[in-house]
Amino acid sequence: MTLTKSKYYFEVLDNYPYSLPDCLEALNYALSYDPEDADSLCLMGRIYSEMLIDYEKAKLYFEEAMQCDVTNLNTPKYYIKCLLDNEDLLEAEKLINYSLNIKGIDKCRILIQKSYLFEIKMDYKNALEALKQAKIFTYDQEMLAFLKNKEKLIKEKMPKRSKKKTAKKKKETK
Repeated sequence: MTLTKSKYYFEVLDNYPYSLPDCLEALNYALSYDPEDADSLCLMGRIYSEMLIDYEKAKLYFEEAMQCDVTNLNTPKYYIKCLLDNEDLLEAEKLINYSLNIKGIDKCRILIQKSYLFEIKMDYKNALEALKQAKIFTYDQEMLAFLKNKEKLIKEKMPKRSKKKTAKKKKETK
């Protein structure tokens, strides 16, 4: 990153998401200095995804960011969220599996997104399994509390077994 591009990129971070006009102006300057900067392209994708709800345009920026730097740690987590929001579940699953192999990435957050993927598919058992894996990569109390609450929510969504089936299973095990 050149000093000038860094200056504009930090202005972008300072203004996002509170002052989008200033953010976009600084982001356009940053991209004019380096149109292949993965972090700037990722942030442009976030603006289209999170603020403008234009997932197709956001995907173009995220794809370009991934092509410019496949090891970027920021792009996958936001790109996966965009894909999940746009219900591109197969693409999201592929990106999640790829991202878990990137050295230094926050595996806990990627596994949370994997849990969201399974939750969208109503595969609650695998959603809980992904959260269980995420707990392994949790390093603070707040994240652990979040995971426990998410686990509780998913368990509430799971279909309840009827009392007859539960009683029948108990008899079979005796």
